[in-house]
Formats: sequence, structure tokens, C-alpha cells
Amino acid sequence: MSTEPIRPATDVPDQPEQPAADEPAPESDLPWQRLDTRVVWVDTAKTVLSMVPASVAIAFFGAEINWNTMGPILFATAFGVLGGLADLLRWVKTRYRITETHVERRTGLLVRQHRSIRRDRIRSVDTSARFRHKLAGLRVVTVGAGQHSAAGEAALTLDAVRAETAQRLRQELLYGGPVERDDPAAAEPAAGATPAHEEQVFARLDRSWVLYNMFSFWAFLMAAGLLWGTYWALNMFGIDLRGFVEGLADWDAIGTGWTIAIAVATVGVIGVVGLAINFFTENWRFVLARVPGDRGTVLRTTQGLFKTREVNRDDNRLRGAQIDEPLLWRWMGMADTSVISTGLSIWSMTPSAQILPRGPVSVARRVVGEVLETDPSPLDRPLRRHPRRALRRRIGWALISTAAVTGLLVWLTTLIDAMHDRLWLAGLGLLPVTLALAVVAYRSLGHTVADGYLVTRSGAWTRSTVALQGRAVVGVMFRQSLLQRRLGLATVTVTTAAGHGGYQAIDVASAAAVDLADSTVPGLLTEFRATAADDDASEPVEAQALP
Repeated sequence: MSTEPIRPATDVPDQPEQPAADEPAPESDLPWQRLDTRVVWVDTAKTVLSMVPASVAIAFFGAEINWNTMGPILFATAFGVLGGLADLLRWVKTRYRITETHVERRTGLLVRQHRSIRRDRIRSVDTSARFRHKLAGLRVVTVGAGQHSAAGEAALTLDAVRAETAQRLRQELLYGGPVERDDPAAAEPAAGATPAHEEQVFARLDRSWVLYNMFSFWAFLMAAGLLWGTYWALNMFGIDLRGFVEGLADWDAIGTGWTIAIAVATVGVIGVVGLAINFFTENWRFVLARVPGDRGTVLRTTQGLFKTREVNRDDNRLRGAQIDEPLLWRWMGMADTSVISTGLSIWSMTPSAQILPRGPVSVARRVVGEVLETDPSPLDRPLRRHPRRALRRRIGWALISTAAVTGLLVWLTTLIDAMHDRLWLAGLGLLPVTLALAVVAYRSLGHTVADGYLVTRSGAWTRSTVALQGRAVVGVMFRQSLLQRRLGLATVTVTTAAGHGGYQAIDVASAAAVDLADSTVPGLLTEFRATAADDDASEPVEAQALP
């Protein structure tokens, strides 16, 4: 059973944001601007380079080419050429302008699109550059307004402008400064000027962090992709990679078991090396710092070798932090660190909320404390354990899940004659795993309120610890399922305009649920508790029900 969210009667400083839909901008006499002309040369070079592999293969190996193996490279060539032509057409048909109130962009040939965002709705301005952009001195500017489409596309992207223009746009749009289009040097500080505050660096790239990113199931997927691409590329030039591998050893003498073991180990090593290289190229020269600005400070991350990226997060919109610890790598002390902020969507293709690469949890906790400017960090506070009744609930779900899988296998055994009669025993083999997960999930539960932050922890496969500012809470919802009501438990969900939009304290004792909500936002439930006290005097039995 669930109840409607309870919202405070008083004004709340952090109200939920409305969807940042495209809005018609008022008429303006300001001229429209093109993207930088260097984009044309970059796209032309991209198109020419896409044709190089096929041209080389035909020119030097034309008589020996197996045209059945040319399919992948011809497809890649066609894809590159079409992509380059599409980018060139995009430059021709794209215009943008920045007025005192809006950022506007027009694009499209067959279908014209006009997007506009109010400048007071802008939440982040990110700059990035692929390798080809860096060579041409270009940057891609992404203007975020708390909106992401289902495909993960940001609100508005300018691909691409000059580096100095991108720096000026970031300053103007993020801090509300005046728009000066004709003076690229306007973004540079005046001679002799000093910032109001010095830059505060929280973390830099540590090479040891690569150990936390090398060992993953994704290593096998990366190795499979690399081997597949290498096989077809060499096969196009008449090199049989499969035959080369078969000639390395007498695999029949080695045996099937050892052959499979060697293959898995080789693929794993290739994948691990690939992940290590990918980690360094993505996080090269990573720096997390707090940088002064015209309207306060921003939390900035810069990273990347071939593709650089800079993300600026307004500290005025920071509402908390979250640390996620995956179960299978928890023994390594691995953690993912992100901030809870308004206007940063977790579903975007670019994780703007993440402030650290995957690394040691000790570093994550230290950085969170420094970012939130609390000593000690809310995430370091001892948490209150949940009642053992919560463990009984999880054990019940473990038994139900095991029984469901076992029953399904029994039904399939009777339905399909080819299946082994005792296959259903495999379902019972899941019982130790599900019971272990139930214990892990229970041990992960915890909550507290400290220094104005609500801290909650939960999760079996990924243990998530969240610290959310009490002033960011705009509503509270209490929920009880039938089993929870029987066990005297409840789930407290606080809603907010930041991050996921809502965070839960799962399976709290019913008697402590209201106290937890009241401690998070003092005075929020005063009126309801007074009403409950009056009801208690007249109807003692019904007053015991959860509000």
C-alpha cells in the first residue's frame, strides 16, 4: 500500500524543475551565426580518410583480393563517406545565436528544426573535442538544461566552434555574462587581474586506478570486437589469421580442455590490455577541481587524451553525493562516485554527474567530504542498522525465487522429453546463492541523518550510499507492501528535483519511519503528527497505522 507524497506547507528552496522543452524565443534583431568554417575541412579530411583503406587494397592487391571479404571494409568506407557528407550538410544548414534571454539553433534540410533554451534554465555547459577537432582547434559545446531525450541526446549541441569561442560561450552561458561575439580575447582575464578565490584541486589521475578498471566482463567483449575487426582487416589483404593461429601448436594433442583454457586466457589478456589502454585515453590528465566564477564556484572535471572533455557543474545546484560499490569488486574496495545536482540527468549518454573515475572507495569518501565541505563526511557517519525483520523479508524472497525457478524447470522437464529428468535439481542449487544475496542485501541496509544530510544505503549487487541535503527534499512518501505491513516495516521515499528524483530508505521499522522523515526536514510532518496524536486520544487502535 502506498500513500501520496507529503509536501511541506512552507516554501521549499529547491522546487522540482519543469521539463526543459523547446520554447519559442522572442523576436530578436541579432544576426544568426554559422559554425566555424574549419568544420568543412575537418569533414572533408574525414571523408577522404574513409576511402583510404579500400583504395589501398584495390590499388596494391587488386588481383588477389577476395571480394567476399571486402564487404566489411566497403561498408565502413561507405559509412565514413556518408558521415562526412552529412556533417558537411549539417554545417551548411546550421545557424545559432545567443540573445539576452535565449540560446537558439536552427538546423535541418528536409525537416527544419528550431530549438531554443532560456538562459536562466541552463544547468551545464560542457566542452569536448575529438582528435580531429583538437588538430583543427575546434570544440563541441553542449548546453544542458536538465533535459535528455530517450536517446540520450543533450538539450543543445554546437558542433563545432573555435576553442576560444567555446571558452567564451561557457563563461557567458554558465555565469550569465554579457555576450561579446567579435572579441575572442574577451574570455581572457585582464592583465594583472586576480581571481576572487584560488582553484581548489580535489583529485588528479592516479595510475593505480587502472587496476580497478581492467578486470571486468567487458574485457571479453572488447577482445571479441578487436579480434573480429583484425580478422576481417587482415583477410582482406590475403592474410589468414585463423590459419596462423591453427599452425601455432598441435591443438589435437593439447586436448579440448586445454585449448579452451588457452583461448579464454588469451582473449582475457587482450581484453584487459584493451581496457587499460581505454582507461588511460579517456582519463588522461584527469583533474577534479573547484574553480571560481562570476556567480560563485563550479565543480570542474577535465580529462581525455585523443578526445578531451570538460564538464562544469554549478556548486549552487549541488545537493549531495552518491557512492556505488559493485558486489563482485567490493573486495577490491572499488567505487563509482557521482554528485547529486539539479539539471544533471543520470540517463544521458555522457555521465555529467560522475566526478571520479572508478577507483578506491577511500579516495571516493575523502573527495565527497571535500566537495560537500563537511568534516567528517556524511558518508563516513555510522549508520543505523535496520531490524532483523528486514532479513526475514529478503530470505522469503530468496525462497520464493528459488521455488519459482525449480517449478519452471520441473514443468519444462515434463513438457520436453529430451530434457534430463533431474534437471530441476539445478533450481535447488540456486538456493545458497539467493540466500547469500539476501544476507548481503540486509547487511547493506542503513540510514542516518547528520549535518543536514539524509544518508541511506542499500543494494545487493551494487551497494549505493547516498547523502542528500535535507533542504533539497520536496516531498516524502511512505509505502508498505502486504509483507512489510505484516513484519512492521516501511519504505520511506524522499523526492527531490536533483539526481534520480527520489531516494529510498528501505525496510525501516514502521515506528521509526515518521521520525526519520521529520529528522530529515524538521517541521515537515509536525501538523500530521499533531493530527495523529489527536486521533490517538480518541481511537487508540487506528492511531497505530502508518501515516
